[in-house]
Amino acid sequence: MSFPTRDDAAKPPEGLPASGTPATLAGRFHGVRRASEALCKPLATEDYVVQSMHDASPIKWHLAHTTWYFETFVLSEVPGYQPYDARYAYLFNSYYNSVGEQYPRPERGMLTRPTVAEVYAYRRHVNEAIGDLLEGDAERWGRWSDVIELGLHHEQQHQELMLTDLKHALSLNPLRPAYTRAERSSRGEAPLFRWVDFEEGVRWLGHSGKGFSFDNERPLHRHLVPAFELASRPVTSGEYLAFIEAEGYSRPDLWLSDGWAAVQQRGWKAPLYWERRDGTWWHFTLTGMRPVDPEEPVCHLSYYEADAYARFVDYRLPTEQEWEVAAQPASTDGNFVESRLWHPAVPEDGGRTDLDQLFGDVWEWTRSPYGPYPRYEPPAGAIGEYNGKFMCNQFVLRGGACSTPASHIRSTYRNFFYPDARWQWSGIRLARYS
Repeated sequence: MSFPTRDDAAKPPEGLPASGTPATLAGRFHGVRRASEALCKPLATEDYVVQSMHDASPIKWHLAHTTWYFETFVLSEVPGYQPYDARYAYLFNSYYNSVGEQYPRPERGMLTRPTVAEVYAYRRHVNEAIGDLLEGDAERWGRWSDVIELGLHHEQQHQELMLTDLKHALSLNPLRPAYTRAERSSRGEAPLFRWVDFEEGVRWLGHSGKGFSFDNERPLHRHLVPAFELASRPVTSGEYLAFIEAEGYSRPDLWLSDGWAAVQQRGWKAPLYWERRDGTWWHFTLTGMRPVDPEEPVCHLSYYEADAYARFVDYRLPTEQEWEVAAQPASTDGNFVESRLWHPAVPEDGGRTDLDQLFGDVWEWTRSPYGPYPRYEPPAGAIGEYNGKFMCNQFVLRGGACSTPASHIRSTYRNFFYPDARWQWSGIRLARYS
């Protein structure tokens, strides 16, 4: 085959430094592109083409779409470049209305052609063309360096989505097939729960402009943050199990109106992927079915479930401003995709910091609606469609997860999902006012 052969353990390359010269930008480009394909090593051909729901996409589509980005926003402006296949502009455009129409998202699983092999050939063609561009002098490649850097972080987002979508698809298979095996066991005891105090103050929030950031992280701005306390670690599966056993899913007083409607309409009784077997809770993971470990951070919760749990224990979710204040001095080390655990874990050292597992393991819901910062303006042109037009009806999550590339995350990073979304590795960190 001309695409990665099946392997029992996918091993994405380590994160590479941000670009600064043609050589480092080229190195990062090829490293990120290899990482996407490394995630596919455990897959059989059939795994590439499944679309399990409208919000998910086939792995093959992710590989092609991230390639379409570089061809559309970089190579199409290079004199003499000819599109690999002009029809791909329609098939693999996601939501960029200003550059053309898109094939309907709910029907991406119908695209049996181009084949997986043809998509890999497409990737090789575009990789070579970008590589040739980056071998030129700064005058030649400089005008596209920011767009290429954005494309690399865009691809890292899709690397996480590949795992997210694949997990959902595999979970619907009665055989419950494992994607791969874990690098090591994460058994142990969760860090001690405690509250960490933060004083009231006018804080500078958002990205400073040094290094890469998405436009939704800017501009740097001031915000009055009242005194608050943040939990020292995420909520565990064992703690969430107490909510289930107390019939939390049957108590309308704990739920927002839309959340209660979702519970009733969709029959939620537990987090996504949980099921009860002979009196014991099990859940599906990328390494297969296994009993729920009460010490691990709970994940695959909607905003509605996270909010209901916070009400159940008489606390609340943090605002994204509170979360960022707490994260500013913290290390971004954590359980990311490079750990190859493929699931939220118990820290090997039992936790050593004031705020354990702030980065990695699970995306942490905040109570903040996703909207623009003061004086925010989307970039001009098609790239302006990347974030700005989604600033409505969604909530912000922070911190990254076990599926996130480590070099992709920072304290200002703003993820966002609709409040009923559950297939992401999303969890809870509690807060309260001081």
